[in-house]
Amino acid sequence: MGALMAKLYWICAAVLGCLMSPVQAAGVQLLDTDPNLAGAIWYPCAAAAQRVPLGKLTVQFIESIEGTKDCPVTGTNLPLVIVSHGRGGWFGQHDDTVQALANAGFVVASINLPGDNGNDSSQRDSLSILATRPASIIRLLDFILNDWKDRAAIDSSRIGFFGFSLGAYTGLVLAGGNPDLRRFALYCSDANRTRACEQLRSGDIPSSLPHEPRIRAAVLADTAINFAFPADRLADITISLLIWRSEFGGAGVDPKNSALVAQSLPGKKEVRVVPAGHFAFLSPCTAEFAEKLPRFCTDPPGFDRTAFHREFNASIINFFRETLVRQGESR
Repeated sequence: MGALMAKLYWICAAVLGCLMSPVQAAGVQLLDTDPNLAGAIWYPCAAAAQRVPLGKLTVQFIESIEGTKDCPVTGTNLPLVIVSHGRGGWFGQHDDTVQALANAGFVVASINLPGDNGNDSSQRDSLSILATRPASIIRLLDFILNDWKDRAAIDSSRIGFFGFSLGAYTGLVLAGGNPDLRRFALYCSDANRTRACEQLRSGDIPSSLPHEPRIRAAVLADTAINFAFPADRLADITISLLIWRSEFGGAGVDPKNSALVAQSLPGKKEVRVVPAGHFAFLSPCTAEFAEKLPRFCTDPPGFDRTAFHREFNASIINFFRETLVRQGESR
């Protein structure tokens, strides 16, 4: 696509994002044949909204997602955003955000991180998950670029990343961060016999975590395990970053550590703060979800999560348009 045509495409995408009919939906393809790549790919598609049954990808009581199943991909030279969920989450955890990105002209892919998702907690409390998470994202990226049937629609020079909580930790590593996992010892008293603390005592600590230079920009929301990233462990990060952090933290995320890491990040970055807790970054809750898992849906008095997500999603789309699309056109 020439520069002029690319600009016209993205102007049209921006207009469609503002004037979207309520029955329009993102196309979605389920990834359900490989347990190490269990998730979905969303992408631009002009079609009516549906509920897509998850089948064997069902997580807890969530049996479907919104989208148009196996709809043809609309557009060419599309940017790609990889999404990484938080601890114990699942690939559809940020449904409104991935839908917004797909409707704005991005291909979006997310998987259940093996050993740490809503259906599999086998490695959740192990230090090993801190190394296997980045490796799983690289495996997903390789699949999308090399084996996905619609890979020709993607511009492989325009790849972004969005992560929440432990997914945002994953993004810091992929971007070049080198966590000092020995710092977990600060939380391991003699009485603490958790799996991670026992691994620390035995010296079973992951090292040489993988980075991913194909990622050109990243949005990180309420990064977990901030204490493992002193300033010198962030020095190799050179990509553009949009950092969102919560004012009140929670779920093990200390807002003071979040602020310190955000300030220590090198290079081009933008930092925004939401006056809410950790789970405000999750999609607005349905009534059923709020009834069954209220701790993920409880926000401070007066805080409107739905209104916030309109701002949150718009900031992500604008950031990736600037860093992946416009900067890509200038190269």
